Amino acid sequence: MKNPKDSLNPGRRGFVRTGLGLAAGGLMLPGRFAFAANQPALGTWPAGSSGSSVFIGIAVPRTGTYAVQGEDELKGWELAVEHINEGNELIRKISPKTKKGVLGKEVKFGVADSAAKPNDAVQAEQRFISENKAVLMTGSTSSAVAVALNKLAQREKVLYVTGISGSNDTTGKDCVRYGFRQCFYGQTAAAAIGPVIVKAYGKNKKAAYLTPDYTYGHTVTKSMQDYLASAGWTTTTDQVAPLGAPDYSSYLLNVANSGADVLINVNWGHDAVLSTQQAKQFGILDKMKLVIPYQIPFLAREAGPDLTAGVYAATDFWWTLEDKFPLAKMFVEAFDKKYGYKPEWGANNAYMSFALWAEAVENAGTFYPPDVIKSFEAGRKIQSTVGEVYFRKEDHQLVRPVIIVQGKKPSEMKNKEDYWTVLEVVPGAGLMQKPDAFGCNLGDYT
Repeated sequence: MKNPKDSLNPGRRGFVRTGLGLAAGGLMLPGRFAFAANQPALGTWPAGSSGSSVFIGIAVPRTGTYAVQGEDELKGWELAVEHINEGNELIRKISPKTKKGVLGKEVKFGVADSAAKPNDAVQAEQRFISENKAVLMTGSTSSAVAVALNKLAQREKVLYVTGISGSNDTTGKDCVRYGFRQCFYGQTAAAAIGPVIVKAYGKNKKAAYLTPDYTYGHTVTKSMQDYLASAGWTTTTDQVAPLGAPDYSSYLLNVANSGADVLINVNWGHDAVLSTQQAKQFGILDKMKLVIPYQIPFLAREAGPDLTAGVYAATDFWWTLEDKFPLAKMFVEAFDKKYGYKPEWGANNAYMSFALWAEAVENAGTFYPPDVIKSFEAGRKIQSTVGEVYFRKEDHQLVRPVIIVQGKKPSEMKNKEDYWTVLEVVPGAGLMQKPDAFGCNLGDYT
């Protein structure tokens, strides 16, 4: 694995880049707004926002088992920065006070390859803070990275918005005052998909699990087990494998011999593709139903729609929501025009996380971190690509719907990207645990 420092060398793949698409003279001059008066320096404030631009540090997996999903996320962040800087109509629908830039300042960003490794992500973001005075961090894809960056954000007093993170812990026991999550997570996934699979397959079924051995896997599996137990479901085996396992034969042999009715695959990224393909090779999918509780961007494309046909999954966003939500249509069209494919949910999550940050800063009227945090916590109802959303002040989790989809047979696909049918858009508030149920204690503002 290359050193994250290499990612910041302009001659390397992960070079620091800036947001483009700015018309000359299109940004307000520094000083158009007042800094939070009489406040001592905190984190990278005011140094990070005293000039004509602000900087965001992005640590995302560009190599390793989550690389494909990481590249999709990165495109979402890039598009968001472009739209923020040009004052695009979509951004202004989400953040009505946005004109060009954030509080008139151009947004720039740097990219480092985290390879989904917490230490690499933390080192990269620490450099963005010290060398670029980053006012915002993002990244993850792995919840282990999200938890590590939560801790860094709280320590350094620099805001962090998660990329993809499905662990209950991110806004549960590992929540922090300086961290915010846009996407759905284990508890809401289980509460949304649980009733669907119980209705489809019945009560008192036996389930086998494939679980990645870190915070995401353990909390998603537990949430699924807890929900399904209420319908009499039992667990025949929980096969726990390390992230990036090269082969799933030994785990799948135990699944095949478990007597389960349903295989619940919690693996993610390339691990999900490989384990699903090998489950088919073992004949498991001929005798067990497959369920994906936390949908993986590009799973259907990479594993093949034959394997995902009929499969139920919970997800954050699917591009055919453009038929239901006007802002989803605007996002899908803009993304497809720029990148030549329909966005997966990782790209949408990334875009929305930056848009929601811009909305919070604009409403705060300053980059002073405690004021921006309190702006997030204010509970404003915000228009998004999945309808109206808001942040819960007690744990910094976005209250947002979960999307239930079912895989299409190849013969049912209307085009090459039409992999999933949206069955239901499940409102978020009723899916969530009580704010203190997972041990969240946000900590201090200063």
